Amino acid sequence: MTAAAETSELESRVGHHYQADGTYLVGREKVREFARAVQNYHPAHWDVAAAAELGFPDVVAPLTFTSTPAMACNQRMFESVVIGYDMYLQTEEVFEQHRPIVAGDELTVDVELTSVRRIAGRDLITVTNTFTDAAGERVHTLHTTVVGVTGDDVDPAIRPAIQGVMMHDVNLLGVDESGASYEKTVRPDGEVRISDGGASRTPSATSFDDVTVGDELPVHHARLSRGDLVNYAGVSGDANPLHWDEDIAKLAGQPDVIAHGMLTMGLGAGFGSAWLGDPGAVTRYAIRLSQPAIVSASGGADIEFGGRIKSLDPATRTGVAIVTAKSAGRKIFGLATLDVRFR
Repeated sequence: MTAAAETSELESRVGHHYQADGTYLVGREKVREFARAVQNYHPAHWDVAAAAELGFPDVVAPLTFTSTPAMACNQRMFESVVIGYDMYLQTEEVFEQHRPIVAGDELTVDVELTSVRRIAGRDLITVTNTFTDAAGERVHTLHTTVVGVTGDDVDPAIRPAIQGVMMHDVNLLGVDESGASYEKTVRPDGEVRISDGGASRTPSATSFDDVTVGDELPVHHARLSRGDLVNYAGVSGDANPLHWDEDIAKLAGQPDVIAHGMLTMGLGAGFGSAWLGDPGAVTRYAIRLSQPAIVSASGGADIEFGGRIKSLDPATRTGVAIVTAKSAGRKIFGLATLDVRFR
């Protein structure tokens, strides 16, 4: 089957939907564990009293926390629906925070294949996760776009190498091993209620009166070691060996082990909330990855975050900030923006 035919087949599966089994209960220690993994030490993620001072009923999950339940819930999508690739490379992510998620939230997670595009000979595949609370309100939407990589683009030795080191219940090889025939399921009709908790809450963030278009965000440096990558892999459930096995990283065309894209995004989100002073003030975080951060065994990696205010809306006291990230002179983020609410 040709690549074009395979893409056409996959395009026919756009709209495939399922709901993850059971619910995901957000625990305090899971929030703290994730905050530590992305080096986010805002008190609202750690201390119930500090979160209460900002108006939250419990500790607040970092903005990119949803990537953890999404990783587990999406496994079925990439094992039985989106198949035929040797690996996937993350390229874009959009986090829409309708209201901040807090410890104690019990979330239902829906998974949907929302887009397949072929650009410059590569397939760009978008999967959307929606998170609904016990009251039936959607509190978060997460759009993940990956590039499907076929055997033509990687060393053929990578397949047996991955099979030899991969975690026992994870299949990254794009092969449906169930033997079952494909059957498309779509999202049932019904009302979608979007939480307005993020928009109705008065943020404790930087004052709108203190910012101007063009203002530079304070520069921040984050350090990553191989230990940080292993820790993040365990916390997030992202067991891809590109992030901890040098041989497999090189077979995939990388010079060395690379940091998880979601990890660098999490560091960027923490940079943004530290600047704002309120992790609940971000309503949307969109990132297009440019190049991965290379993390050597001896020196690790240094990532420099910065940015500037791109636009402001006095009528709503909101704005958009551009976030930049560089490592070893290379741009990690091609384009990253934070939509924020000011005080």
